Amino acid sequence: MALGPRAASGRSGRRLSRSAEFDRVFRHGRSQANRYLVLYAFPRPADDLRTQDAFPRLGLSVARRVGGAVERNRVKRVLREAFDAEAAGLPANHDYVVVARPDVRELAEREGLAGTRTALADLIERAGLRSSDSSASAAAGTNGDAAAAPVAETGSPS
Repeated sequence: MALGPRAASGRSGRRLSRSAEFDRVFRHGRSQANRYLVLYAFPRPADDLRTQDAFPRLGLSVARRVGGAVERNRVKRVLREAFDAEAAGLPANHDYVVVARPDVRELAEREGLAGTRTALADLIERAGLRSSDSSASAAAGTNGDAAAAPVAETGSPS
């Protein structure tokens, strides 16, 4: 699934690149954290021209504590893929910054994209950012409700 030059250039608008954009998300955004990642989210101002974009924007912060350049780039690539997979269920007019903690390197090596996506999805759920109409949340809600419903039904008649 290689990206062509047009697809790669289209992604640049979906990233935070300026220091001021990162600062705004860090200072004014809400955050959630787990052992592997910290997720910051902040809605773009209505007067911002990029607010009209139909997609969320991502900024990544992967410090040297995570590893050398090769390891950091691998972690960033996996985080971008995980975010792209989860982005369909996120509000489009928000900016997000994901800060990688040192343990994420082992997670990415051990479980790859699936483990990293699970860690990110957990933060998104806890932050209450998932749109109610997304297919990912519908599938997660169905699985969770299906497991909870029989317990409630069998517990009530007894």
